[in-house]
Amino acid sequence: MAATPMMPPPNQVMGNPNLEGNPPVPGTDMTGICFRDQLWLNSYPLDRNLVFDYFVLSPFYDWSCNNEQLRMRSIHPLDVSNLSKMTGIEYMLNEVMEPHLFVIRKQKRDSPEKVTPMLTYYVLDGSIYQAPQLCNVFAARIGRALYHISKSFTTAASKLEKIGYVDGEAESAAFEPKVAKESIDFKEVKRVDHILASLQRKLPPAPPPPPYPEGYTPPTSEVEKDSDNQQAAEAQVPVDPIIDQGPAKRMKL
Repeated sequence: MAATPMMPPPNQVMGNPNLEGNPPVPGTDMTGICFRDQLWLNSYPLDRNLVFDYFVLSPFYDWSCNNEQLRMRSIHPLDVSNLSKMTGIEYMLNEVMEPHLFVIRKQKRDSPEKVTPMLTYYVLDGSIYQAPQLCNVFAARIGRALYHISKSFTTAASKLEKIGYVDGEAESAAFEPKVAKESIDFKEVKRVDHILASLQRKLPPAPPPPPYPEGYTPPTSEVEKDSDNQQAAEAQVPVDPIIDQGPAKRMKL
């Protein structure tokens, strides 16, 4: 313990703003602060025996704690046998992973067996941070989750609005009267007639019909056509030699 660099009392530290003997009390929420003293790290090794002396230099340290009273009496500030006999605010070294991680817990001691945890600090590779409280962690996680849920609902609502707008246009087009769709466009009719006429002019004239066979006289009117058709039908019907002979012909004497 003799090799441990001891810090002088608060009223003897050079540049300490508390010259009247009233040590400053750090705030509760100091999670946005990071402390690092590279000069001290280059001068002393960071281990379980010296980490508290390094922590004293940070703004997280409460100069009215029981550890400071032990330091003033030249006793190691983390001596549990002496801290358990005192009441009030104290710091304890909770976890150690030399030389990278040291966890320091601030607690209130009411009796040798009863302590109430208050805050937690950790020294990570020479930088000192205050660990956030559990309620703040939950509030931040819940706020982030609510933000992403709200953003997803907003995106889904915007897409559904676009889909509903397209469906509305399709339905309105489906309910249009068919008469409007089947209306005749006279300009289109004229254009088709013009195309057909131009094609007819380009095509050669139709060849004449072939001549009739010899002895065939074509009918001159529809009446002759009908009579020819009747005669052909009568010629095709077979005559019964017994029933349809007609009146008997008598021989003249």
